[in-house]
Amino acid sequence: MRLATRVLGSAVVGGLAWIAVAAGTQGGGTGTVDTAALVAGDAPGYAVEDFNYPQADKILAEQNIVLKRGDGHITLADCVTGTGQLELLARDRDNKICFNTVGNEGWLTLEIPAVFSFKGNDYSTTVDMTVGTEEKSYEIGKNTWTPVGETADPEGRDHLLVEIRITK
Repeated sequence: MRLATRVLGSAVVGGLAWIAVAAGTQGGGTGTVDTAALVAGDAPGYAVEDFNYPQADKILAEQNIVLKRGDGHITLADCVTGTGQLELLARDRDNKICFNTVGNEGWLTLEIPAVFSFKGNDYSTTVDMTVGTEEKSYEIGKNTWTPVGETADPEGRDHLLVEIRITK
């Protein structure tokens, strides 16, 4: 009886080892990496939000605007009068820069130099700007132009817009 148990046990262990080796060599790989890849290939992928601004490289190349990260509730847009967009003026630009806003709150980090005026919409809007190592925040009036940056600075220093935040 003992001999039969040992022989049967050896056969089972040997069979399991053969299955593991056969599964590990599928696709010419070296074991669990390929097996995991096969399993992952059959399953749907996972979407992980990194909050990076979509097509930021293209926007930088075409419009020279650095858009970094955001939650998708503040987006760069073509300026359209009467649509309730956020608007800004920068000394180094001939045209306004506009943003659409949606949702109850939102944020966007970006870099636009020499911003001197910002028009709000129906949202409560705060913009953060830097001048040198100093950071300044400005509350933007609803549906009106608010002086920011160099026009609000007693020394008239050039400010960089770094963040926009909105809440309903």
